Order: sequence, then structure tokens, then C-alpha cells
Amino acid sequence: MRRASDAYVRPEPSRSPRSRSARASRAHSPPGPRSSFLAAAQWPASHTPWTAGPVRKGLPEDGSFCTAGTTPAAGTRHRDFRTELDTGARQTVTVAPTTAKAKALAAELRTALATCLERMKEQDPGIEGVSKYHGRVNVEEGAHVYSIDTSYPEAGSTDIGLYAVGRDGRTVTVLEWGQLGDLDTAPLKGFKKTTATAVAKLH
Repeated sequence: MRRASDAYVRPEPSRSPRSRSARASRAHSPPGPRSSFLAAAQWPASHTPWTAGPVRKGLPEDGSFCTAGTTPAAGTRHRDFRTELDTGARQTVTVAPTTAKAKALAAELRTALATCLERMKEQDPGIEGVSKYHGRVNVEEGAHVYSIDTSYPEAGSTDIGLYAVGRDGRTVTVLEWGQLGDLDTAPLKGFKKTTATAVAKLH
């Protein structure tokens, strides 16, 4: 995946009884996934600043190869981030109906990431690569980080992707970060920090 805030300004409160009632209703409503997204500046620093697209409902039209067919469209939102160079990222947030279903989804996503390189090779025999698991990030119910380092020897091109799956209660988030290059040039430590931030925001 070669891509992945809101600057939310709270409106001035109205003092009318109707507005107070509306605010009270919102206070008793569960927060939506929109408030759970990373800010552009919370991604690892790049050569050019990150910019964020809008939060969109459902799955992205150009979905991730690694997680395709795993994340349900229902209860899901996503946001893409980009820089002016060949670096992009995406965050997907899914609120499952129950904690048990969220736990199962997180496990399925982990399996999808762990087996992604093998499926890439089946689809494109010309690709070479290395897939690695980089451990657990201790935040909320936990997050897990992976990397997929691929190359096309005939073309001389290399790509590195960093991925994470994390969960807090019924909410699951997937982070995807990619750029030209290899694992040695990727901000793995910064990505783990971003992962911890993302999962902590899922309340």
C-alpha cells in the first residue's frame, strides 16, 4: 500500500434549552470512529510534511492487498495520509458488534499480514521479499507490528511496508505505511510509537 486527524474545532456552545438537550444526548452516545484517527503529524517524520485526507466511511476503493476480504465494511472508516514524496499511509478503524468479534477480527488481520508476502509471490512470481514480525506494542489490548520488504530484481526497485494491528475493546485499527526503499531506511521505532498513539486514541 503506497499511501495511509482531524483538526476539530468545537463550536461555541448555545445557551438555548434545545442545544443543552442535544448536548446531553451526545454526551450519552458512544464516540464514533472519527474521533479515533491519528493526526497527520503523529506519523513518523518524513522529508516533507504529512497531509491527511478526509475520514471516509467503509473500506477504501483501492483496498490493501494484505487485508483484502478480512475487514468488514460495516462499522469501518478509513483515512489516507501522504507526503509530497513516495511515502504514504492509511489508518482503518473498525468498531465490531462485540468484544469477542473484535478480538477475532484482530486475530484474522494478524494472520493476513503474516501470510501476505506468500500471497504476493503467488500472484506475482517475479517479486522477491522478506516478511518480519517486530513484536507486540503494549497498549490497551495490545498491538502487533509487521514489515514486508519487497523487490523486483529485473526492474531494480524496492519497496518497504510497515503494518500494525491493534485493539481496544470492540475497536480494531490497522495502520499501513509504505515508501520506496528497504527496512534499513524505514522508521520502525517511530512507527511503533505511532502505533501506540493510534491504539490509545481508540477509547
